[in-house]
Amino acid sequence: MLRLARLIMATIDLAEHFLQATEAAAVAASAWRGLGERKAADGAAVEAMRAVFDTVPFDGRVAIGEGERDDAPMLWIGEPLGSMQGVAGAPRIDIAVDPLECTNHVALGLPNAMAVLAAAPRGCLLHAPDCYMDKIAGPVALAGEVSLEADVPYNIEAACAALGKPPSQLRVVVMERPRHEQLIRDLNQHDVDIVLIGDGDIAAALNAADPNSDIDMLMGIGAAPEGVITATALKGLGAPFEGRLVFKNEGHRERAEQMIDGDIDRIWARDELCSSDDSMFIGSGVCTGRTKGVEILEDGRASVHSEIIDVNSGEHYYVSSVR
Repeated sequence: MLRLARLIMATIDLAEHFLQATEAAAVAASAWRGLGERKAADGAAVEAMRAVFDTVPFDGRVAIGEGERDDAPMLWIGEPLGSMQGVAGAPRIDIAVDPLECTNHVALGLPNAMAVLAAAPRGCLLHAPDCYMDKIAGPVALAGEVSLEADVPYNIEAACAALGKPPSQLRVVVMERPRHEQLIRDLNQHDVDIVLIGDGDIAAALNAADPNSDIDMLMGIGAAPEGVITATALKGLGAPFEGRLVFKNEGHRERAEQMIDGDIDRIWARDELCSSDDSMFIGSGVCTGRTKGVEILEDGRASVHSEIIDVNSGEHYYVSSVR
């Protein structure tokens, strides 16, 4: 009994191990910055992260990630992680992961590429296929004011009222995709200051949650794994987030029906996407953006900069290390 008791730990107790995983992925991907090789960068990040996870003393699982088991070299949904698979009393933790958020930005040497993950006890992160997710996020002041249940005009009016600014001063981030043509038209009709981005809606949502940034909201459809990761981060910041799954094809819809109990077309509140306070977010910079990107030192080692949010304590901090 004493031996088992010593194995019981909070998710945050493994923070150093998880940080090593994101740092390793960031360093591996950084070697491909600006070289136009997005798949090579992603593959390097995946293999570096997996190698670290193999050494972590936990019974882990990818709750939601980049793809299915046959989509190598991705960290596939349901993949077992850690060195204590099946060990009685081992910490059973789910991971939502993107070893390289913004692969295109790495290939082109653009900002905000990160290696990111969220961690929580088993069953506390949405376990779903690699589909899309409609998202809305903002600062604490918008909690209870905006929702995917409402239309764009309502959300804009509510956000402006809560933040005390006219639509022309409301800055909303939207990913520049054909699927957002109607959303962009609706925002333009209300004279909103639209900030279009190519990739990186995790960084955009974190900026929206930050009352000191010049971004007020994130709206639109991005990847579902990033949505779960974002929900975990914003849970720690007390900021609002909602998501609704959007399926790429019937195969993904069928997979969702197998993996999720109940209505798969529902709106997921932030605390349903990440249902435990014993959770955390880590993002390690590859290209400079939310954090500094990887810096190669004169001795050949890499300086890595990371952002960490501990949901339980509410601590939000930045760390740097040399690898």
